[in-house]
Amino acid sequence: MFNSLSGRFLILTVIFVMLAEILIFVPSIARFREDYLLARLERAQIASLALEADAMLTQELETELLKNAEVYNVVLRRNEIRQLALSSPIPSPIAATYDMRDPSSMTLIADALHTLVEGQDQIIRVIGDPVRGGGLLIEVTMDEMPLRAAMLDYGRNILILSAFISITTAVLLFLAVQVLLVRPIKGVVGHMQSYAKAPEDARQIITPKAGVRELRDAEEALKMMQTQLTGALKQKERLAQLGGAVAKVSHDLRNILTSAQLFTDRIEGSHDPLVIRMAPKLVNSITRAVNLCESTLAFGRVDEPAPTLARVNLARIVGDVVDSERLAAADYDLSFSEDVPATMTLRADGEQLYRAIFNLVRNARQAIMATGQPGEINLQAKEDDNSWCIIITDTGPGLPKKAQEHLFQAFQGGARKGGSGLGLVIAADLIRGHGGRLDLQRTDETGTTFMIQLPKADMALAPAAE
Repeated sequence: MFNSLSGRFLILTVIFVMLAEILIFVPSIARFREDYLLARLERAQIASLALEADAMLTQELETELLKNAEVYNVVLRRNEIRQLALSSPIPSPIAATYDMRDPSSMTLIADALHTLVEGQDQIIRVIGDPVRGGGLLIEVTMDEMPLRAAMLDYGRNILILSAFISITTAVLLFLAVQVLLVRPIKGVVGHMQSYAKAPEDARQIITPKAGVRELRDAEEALKMMQTQLTGALKQKERLAQLGGAVAKVSHDLRNILTSAQLFTDRIEGSHDPLVIRMAPKLVNSITRAVNLCESTLAFGRVDEPAPTLARVNLARIVGDVVDSERLAAADYDLSFSEDVPATMTLRADGEQLYRAIFNLVRNARQAIMATGQPGEINLQAKEDDNSWCIIITDTGPGLPKKAQEHLFQAFQGGARKGGSGLGLVIAADLIRGHGGRLDLQRTDETGTTFMIQLPKADMALAPAAE
């Protein structure tokens, strides 16, 4: 119980209430002592008035008056004349004197604590003002032990009352915490446990209904997290199913392309000038398609091969990409420009680099053609001591906000209606496999710029900024 939230709250409540009672007890006991001494002074004054009324009081009656007042002597000062009104033998010398004429609060508290802690069987003198103008000063001598006994009895009563108040308050707060906090928290925990058993089931998502604002905020945050996680799991399942279908299609497509590759080998023997010029490009395209199918099958087996690094000519790769895309945009007002040094040689996997650049250029072409307006795509390259940089710039409409927020996430970062966003994901993965990075440099209504960076050293570049 004491390890629970409500148990610890119960203990803390009792402790804090007791501390508050202690802070109340100290001035209370000081006030009780003051009232006790003032009451003795008032009784002594009444006894002295009885003596004044009848000066012929017997010794026995005088003793009884002092006994009722619980004092040994009474001195009353009237008109600057100090007069011993009542007296009896004092068993011991006076040990302390307390002046009750307008004492400070700290003095009363200090005297009260001294009486409680160091109280002894001793005689004390108490000085005060007579009530109702009965003189200038009244002074009595009395035993301190009855005062200490009365203070202890009063303190015991306060302690019992404080304990009762503490227990009652703690129980009420314990019940309040159970209803307002513990029960809703247990409900949230129960929802989390139920959700953990079947996170794909949207019915297990919590419905916020807590009355406490902080708990309601926690339930809202939990609901949002569960909703996102359930959606991600459903998407993961769909991707797994899609991956299986793609693997089957890739397997059959590879067989078909392999057959087509055999036919292109015979076409290469033709003497037709057009065939001689187009056959190598057709062979290269079919070879890349076969490699892509094999890579897709390998990816489905979670066995994506690492890039095979070699020295490749960037201008040739860029030229192949541009030639392929020019054919795709042959009936459209779209121009391509290249600013790649003819002798620039990179250390990369030629096929994977081709696929990365091809995906970026194809995305740019499709975005421009979707607008129905003329456009241009520019590819340029540069290098420094640390890396090679390939920059692809287009004059398209720019990436929509959703595509920017999910730039490299499959099926979420599509730049056009119906797009899957796979092109950017594939390009980023391929470049990352080289230890490089793909960055979005700029995107607005005037166009978009992507930059590929490949390291010259074996060390990988820093990841792209979010």
